[in-house]
Amino acid sequence: MKKVSFGHRKLWLIWKLLILLTLVSLVITLLRIQFNPSSSQLLRGSQHPISNDDLAFVGNPKLAFMFLVRRDLPLDFLWQTFFENGDAANYSIYVHSEPGFIFDETTTRSSFFYDRQLTNSIKVGWGESSMIEAERILLQAALEDRANQRFLLVSDSCVPLYNFSYIYNYLMGSSKSFVDSFLDMKEGRYNPRMASVIPMRKWRKGSQWFALVRSHAKVVAYDDIVFPAFKRLCKRRPPLDASKGHQNLKLQKQHNCIPDEHYVQTLLAMNDLERELERRTVTYTLWIQSAANMETKSWHPVTYTYATSNPQQIKRIKDIDRVYYETEHRTEWCHSNAILVPCFLFARKFSRDGAMRLLSLGLSGLHTSP
Repeated sequence: MKKVSFGHRKLWLIWKLLILLTLVSLVITLLRIQFNPSSSQLLRGSQHPISNDDLAFVGNPKLAFMFLVRRDLPLDFLWQTFFENGDAANYSIYVHSEPGFIFDETTTRSSFFYDRQLTNSIKVGWGESSMIEAERILLQAALEDRANQRFLLVSDSCVPLYNFSYIYNYLMGSSKSFVDSFLDMKEGRYNPRMASVIPMRKWRKGSQWFALVRSHAKVVAYDDIVFPAFKRLCKRRPPLDASKGHQNLKLQKQHNCIPDEHYVQTLLAMNDLERELERRTVTYTLWIQSAANMETKSWHPVTYTYATSNPQQIKRIKDIDRVYYETEHRTEWCHSNAILVPCFLFARKFSRDGAMRLLSLGLSGLHTSP
């Protein structure tokens, strides 16, 4: 009996040891995940609550137009013509505007935008994390419709350069997302305090205007690791104002991180998804450097007015077939599934007068393919 009892105790001790080792292994794994969140498996694993969403979609795929606007849509008359020439079964429209703003017959000239505003919109500040939070809210809303297979972020000053059919086929014909993304090595934009969450080798910069495939849209919409780090540690440096004294001068020493220029690019890089990207945007913006003095110089997008919205300007944009990224010594030839294509489908920033001129002269290609 004593031998049997001893054998039972020995077996019980072995089981206890195995259970203890399993628990220790689990704790170590969790700690590794917490402090090394660059793992693509981790980031993809925190995506979304929509059941059966990863099953192959059967049906007519739609292109989700997600408008990120301040209040109304100044160029709604141009988009009216654009959507009139498209098949309603091929697109969805979502608008993030200021909280409480309603799109109806009193606020927009286009019925395509009636009641397209999100009811859970937030107040957005330029250069703040609220900008990427609004993008995520748009993506979350658009992901509710499983027919949406491409997700396009559009500004309130964007104009389409081609008609709906061409843009739809261009984006749907590619298996990749279009995300302007390049390695950002400029000192002062990366905050070293991010290192525990975002390794510097994964730090990227680019345009906020993207066109995502559904799997990438889910990564952005339901990321719960990188986004909180951006909210805490990616802050825009305030403009220099000597009249505010020492406090303002002190703020000039902080890192100048613009969240919407880094978030999507960095997140997808951390998921090891860059091979699944066309690393360029499909929305053209011309940037110039302006400054009252050397201490306040900054980059601003050119606004196209009535005078500059001419045939020569539009042709110049449409003829662009490559983008050069100086920090990576990389030329991105514009192609979709190995076929050379124009780089840009949209352009910004256009004034209302400029957009009216485009429409009147037929320069935006809304009625005909290129």
